[in-house]
This record gives sequence, C-alpha cells and structure tokens, in this order.
Amino acid sequence: MPERQISYAQAIREGLDQAMTLDPQVIVIGEGVPDPKAIFGTTAGLRERYGPERVFDMPLSENGATGFCIGAALSGMRPVMVHQRIDFALLAMDQLVNNAAKWHYMFNGQARVPLVVRVIVGRGWGQGPQHSQSLQGLFAQIPGLRVVMPTTAHDAKGMLMAAIADDNPVLFIEHRWLHAVTDTVPEAPYQVALDRAKLLHPGQQVTVAAFSYMALEALLAARALATEGVSVEVIDMRSARPLDVDTVLASVKKTGRLLVADTAGRTGGVGAELVSQVVERGFACLRAAPVRISCPDHPAPSSPFLAESYYPTALTLAQAVLTLADPTPAPALAERLHLALARTGAHDTPHHNFCGPF
Repeated sequence: MPERQISYAQAIREGLDQAMTLDPQVIVIGEGVPDPKAIFGTTAGLRERYGPERVFDMPLSENGATGFCIGAALSGMRPVMVHQRIDFALLAMDQLVNNAAKWHYMFNGQARVPLVVRVIVGRGWGQGPQHSQSLQGLFAQIPGLRVVMPTTAHDAKGMLMAAIADDNPVLFIEHRWLHAVTDTVPEAPYQVALDRAKLLHPGQQVTVAAFSYMALEALLAARALATEGVSVEVIDMRSARPLDVDTVLASVKKTGRLLVADTAGRTGGVGAELVSQVVERGFACLRAAPVRISCPDHPAPSSPFLAESYYPTALTLAQAVLTLADPTPAPALAERLHLALARTGAHDTPHHNFCGPF
C-alpha cells in the first residue's frame, strides 16, 4: 500500500470518525463541534454523518457538561468532550478531579469512566494569559487521570483511538501549532500506547526529552547540531501521566546528559518531575546537571512584542545542548547555529519548517 500523508487535524478527525463507526456508544460533544470551522477541522462532517444525537454542541457550562459526560460514561457510553482551549477545563475541575478520576477507585473497580477530554494548548493570535496556558503539569498531578500529548499525526490518530477505547478518563492535549503538520498515517484503524515515549532522532552525546510541540523544536535543533558534529538524541515523551521514565533513563545511560523541554512554565511542571525521577534512579549515569527548558514563570503576554521572547525555540534548545556537551563552545559554532535556526517571518505563527512528516 502506498504511504499517504495527512495533517494532524485530519488524523484527529479520522480517528474520531473510525471510533464512532466501530462503536455506536461513542459520542462527541463540545463548544463549537458542529460549527463551520469544526474546531480546526477536527470534527468536520461528523454531525452530518452520525446525526445530532451523537455529535452536538454544548452550553457554556463546562462543569455541568462535564458532569453530563461523566454520567454518560458511567452508563456505558464513551463520550469525547472537546474544549477549544485547556483553560476552559478549569471550569470543570471539580468534576474531573473529584468524580471522573476517582470513581473507579472509590467503587473498587465496579464502575468505570471511559471519558476522553480533548483540550487545545498553544500560542499565537495574541491569546494572552487566559487562552495560552499549558496546564499538563496541573492535571498530571491527579491520580486516576491519564494525560497524553501526541506530537505527530500518526500518534494523534492512534492515541486518540486508544484513549476512546480506554476505560479510564483521558485528558488528550493537542498543541494548536501541530494541527497543520503532516505525517504518514495508516488509513485503517489502529491504536498507539498511551504510556510510551518514542525515539524521534538517535544520538550519542545529549538526550533531549520533549513534550508535545517542543519535540519538533528539539528535532530542528538536533538536525542543525548534527551538521556541526554534535549528536543529540530526541525523545518525544507523548504522555505526561504516566511518564515513561524508563525510555529516558536508557538514553541517559548512553549520553550522560539530559535536557527536558516543556511547553509549560518551569515550576512544578512535568519537566521537573521527569528530571527528578531520572536523578533518583540514574544519578550515577549523569555527567552534568540536567537542564530544563520551559516558558517563564509568569502569564503569557498578549503583546506580540513581549511574546517573542516568552517562548523557547529550537535555537534556545540548541544553545542549551551546546552548553551541556561543551561548556565553552567556539563562538563561530554558536553563530552558525544562530543563522541556521533563527526564525524568519511572523514569530506568532508556526515555524515554516513544521510541515512534516516527522
């Protein structure tokens, strides 16, 4: 069969479509699901195909709608709830934390909550403090709740289908800048494990473990560094809870150096947790102190001028890797990397190199 390339958004839509075909108990609900823009195109045509009984909008009452979805899940259905921003899920924290995540445990396994909550993170458009947050670290602290962050279109479809089939509540986080990235995606239904990291780029000198969109920034940095003789291993973490520490630890045992890149703030994030567990289990393997790359510990600015220096880039990662591999890199090398990785065009739109496949 010839390989086909589709975008991340198309892969999400295909995964939803196939899951709904395979299981009539799958429903899709969310603010904007049946709208013409169809949540970045990820729900386009589903209402026309499956009808308003299975694909429908919801009122601006996130807590109430989440409670409805939890009740539906407890009754045997498999709801997929969609928020156009992860910020909106904060209005449903009581339902997600005290009901969805705990029900299976509280009733000794006699009840299950097969609920998927799709949320979107990301930057651009001057969205500012209330629409640009990456809150995976907050939700990853909740026992009983899976938190996944697929990076490639292949994994987006496979992990979404696995999340829908899972009997546990899953927070499915999509970065807005990934929706247009293409990848090789099988047409047939398939699943990708929700608890395994993936090697994106083999290397020998430095391990970069990255979450979501930062994995693509790390890949660009690794490719640029490879032309300069610096060998970087890039691991796409894919999941914030559970963390696949074993894969990262195996890489660190080879490289001796670790850099963790996250889309969220620095304090209390999943990057900090990953570093902590690697240090606890593999301290003797480390040749240098681990490094964390993240957004600053203050709200995302609305101003595009302030946002330009708020988000880390491939150049940020490459400079940090250089410091890890060689504390005193040659000035000429740093200058060449700057020329190779400097952004051109509008900085609040996806990088022109993010076309895939990856």
